[in-house]
Amino acid sequence: MDVYEAVTSRRAVRGFTDQQVPREVLERVLSAAAWSPSGSNLQPWHAYVLTGEPLAELKKRASERAAAGDPWDEPEYQMYPSELKSPYRERRSDFGEKRYGSLGISRDDWDARRRAATENWACFGAPAALFCYIDREMGRPQWSDVGMYLQTVMLLLRAEGLHSCAQMAWSVYRRTVAEVLSPPDGLVLYCGMAIGYEDVTVGYARTGRVPLDETVTFVEGWHGTRTPCRPGHQGVEPNNNNNQRDIS
Repeated sequence: MDVYEAVTSRRAVRGFTDQQVPREVLERVLSAAAWSPSGSNLQPWHAYVLTGEPLAELKKRASERAAAGDPWDEPEYQMYPSELKSPYRERRSDFGEKRYGSLGISRDDWDARRRAATENWACFGAPAALFCYIDREMGRPQWSDVGMYLQTVMLLLRAEGLHSCAQMAWSVYRRTVAEVLSPPDGLVLYCGMAIGYEDVTVGYARTGRVPLDETVTFVEGWHGTRTPCRPGHQGVEPNNNNNQRDIS
């Protein structure tokens, strides 16, 4: 599988078979993912991989919390802005409509939506899961490094014929995760990631992507002046700030 196919075939899979993922495959993926870029080569990610009984225990504890209606743990970071502006608000709404529509759940059926959300705590049936932490003293640039690492992991999983689903949802049960993993003090749980082989009998609606010109502006023919790239968009002037971040 070439890199273009890995990128375009990667998606958040929410239905896995119980086929076990070989340990050597996970080691191969994570060894290669260690070459992900990071500013000054800090490599700020801390990954834990669960399979077998430890993962089953975590699923059990999280599912029991959800069934009991336990309140979520206090957040250590904000998943989304409290007020999403356009066009992000519409994109999120479109995702929710497609996600729950594929399950036959209406927009106003909040009970059914909550039941569907509880599948997070079973990792959607996946036999392996990765939990990614970052040192709480790290800043936004290092959080972006973690994002690049996770993307690399997901693409390498595709190259191995596997699928994944990154789950920020696990951050709301971070204390339960810590009971099983016992991470060192000072680490923040960013997300979990379900890993396994896709259950092709589970229906889904693939969310699309906006046209390129909504997110990308080409700046061409640079002559030291602002150059319009398309209506309503201006070119940018060079940044002479030499205090730049070195990505290794």
